[in-house]
Amino acid sequence: MVESTSSQPEFIRSANTSSLSRLLTLLAVVVVIAGLYFGRQVLIPFAFAVVLAFLFTPLVSWLQRLHLGRVPAVLLVLVLSFSALGSVGWVVTGQLMDIVDQFPSYRSNIDKKVLALRNARTNHLRTATNTVTELNAELSAASQAAIEKPPLSARSRPVPVQVAQPPSSAPQYLRAVLGPLAGVMETGGMVIVFTLFMLIKREDLRNRVIRLAGTGQINVMTRALDDASRRLSRYLFLQFVMNGCYGILFGTLVYIIGVPHALLCGVLGGLLRFIPYVGTPIATFVSVAIALAVLPGWHQAALVVASFIILELILVNIVEPWLYGAHTGISSLAILVAAVFWAMLWGPVGLILSTPLTVCLILLGRYVPHLSFLDVLLGDEAVLPAEAQYYQRLLAFDDEEAHDIAESYLKNNAIGSFYDSILIPALALSERDRHVNSLEERSAKFVTSSTRELVEELGDRLPATQSSEPVMLFNADPIGPGHSIDRIASSPRIVCLAAVDEADEIVALMVQQLLQQLGCTVQLLQSDHKTIIHDATIHSAQFVIVSAMPPFAAGPARLLCKSLRARRPDLKIVLGLWGFEGGVEKAKERLGPGCADLVATNLQQVISYVAESLQPTHAQPEMAEQ
Repeated sequence: MVESTSSQPEFIRSANTSSLSRLLTLLAVVVVIAGLYFGRQVLIPFAFAVVLAFLFTPLVSWLQRLHLGRVPAVLLVLVLSFSALGSVGWVVTGQLMDIVDQFPSYRSNIDKKVLALRNARTNHLRTATNTVTELNAELSAASQAAIEKPPLSARSRPVPVQVAQPPSSAPQYLRAVLGPLAGVMETGGMVIVFTLFMLIKREDLRNRVIRLAGTGQINVMTRALDDASRRLSRYLFLQFVMNGCYGILFGTLVYIIGVPHALLCGVLGGLLRFIPYVGTPIATFVSVAIALAVLPGWHQAALVVASFIILELILVNIVEPWLYGAHTGISSLAILVAAVFWAMLWGPVGLILSTPLTVCLILLGRYVPHLSFLDVLLGDEAVLPAEAQYYQRLLAFDDEEAHDIAESYLKNNAIGSFYDSILIPALALSERDRHVNSLEERSAKFVTSSTRELVEELGDRLPATQSSEPVMLFNADPIGPGHSIDRIASSPRIVCLAAVDEADEIVALMVQQLLQQLGCTVQLLQSDHKTIIHDATIHSAQFVIVSAMPPFAAGPARLLCKSLRARRPDLKIVLGLWGFEGGVEKAKERLGPGCADLVATNLQQVISYVAESLQPTHAQPEMAEQ
């Protein structure tokens, strides 16, 4: 008898649901990819229209602000844009036809260069070339003889003669006359119609997309559409300007070098730069081929290659980062993978559309929870935060890269903020893994020992506390003061205690370093709790700072603070419960009242409290005369 689904254990039902979900997801991906491939004749013009709509929307909005109607503004933008594109295409086509017509006159120059290359080869290479040539001649002669004397069966078989049929209709006649251009013109017409409709009915399309997502997703879809419109419009406009400037500069340099058809080279350089990675080298190859075919020397072709390298280095490393500011949101690997993926689906057109389409996918992944994997796979934002990267590298026993992460953060941040933002959260991750028994003892020791070595190394770099100027231990806080702390004129005695284990001791060492920068005398005690409260240092201390790393150390830290309070009621006790989830208020609830004078969750709170407590009291302002 078959067991009912309701009587199955929970984990079996969960596994079945998970397997079904993965199967449905895989099936949906296959269906989407198949639809993109088989529907490319309609989807390619539609995708082009979407890109052009995002590109032209700022221009249409600008014309509307000049009190021009929506429809006239759209028509004006489209007429000017496609007229300019048609004019450039006409000039480029003319230059291409000119190259084809003059190609026979370039034959002697090409033969000279081939002969020069042949003479420069070694004897072995020349011998191999001659052998291949002789074999090719023999094979050609044999093939020619076979053609001249076909077998009897072939000679006896009549040769069918096909008679070309004249076109029977006007569309067939146009297709026969235009030839390969017919498909391009059909696609261009669809692109124009789609773009016109999208620009005129922009708000209607936006509302329909929001309605499809459901009224409960209005907030999400509004943010997604606004982000997509702003990011894509800005990126496409800047890319259009950048590629246009590149084409002008490249064509100008080619003209100065003396290569003919410089306009063709510049236009190809600007247009093909829309294709990631391979577009610009292809345009450069065409320009080099023209230089080699037309000009007698070799130095012009070398100058064209040098111009390409210099322009790419300047634009990619200097101009584009400054111009774009924020990234497009795509990682460099995702750009390459997207170019290959869309090229396989849609051919060369897919290369041009790969980056805008990938930006759309990333935005979907950012705002649609079920598609969040797209943002993780394709986005350029850090998948792991810095503290998780540091901890992960130590788990892999790669302390060198972990130190590199630390050095990179310290270039633009103060040491106290580094401790609060990177090292303490990394130690907290280690303690949580220990708490659930998912961290091996060897790995845990490596994490703590490497972190201790790093803290000691950074402590050795700190300057001596000679100046009376305020010290910057934490990053500037735009919300309020406290990041720049005055040094302590006196030399108070402060004791730092570790609540339980080595992680607590490491953070106590951080506290010691930072307080010493303020001019305090700080001693770090590492003895056990039974002897620590009877230590003579505790008896003479003004402050005791207890370092505790949750979740293990919260209970022992509470008992230690109560023991200190019972022995020294006048002692100021500061308890650092580092990175406690829920903040200071939750930490106070966990510890109970009267445990410490201050409960803190980060180093900045502790250092600021001690510095303010030890500053000399200022004289009260005189009362105003009555």
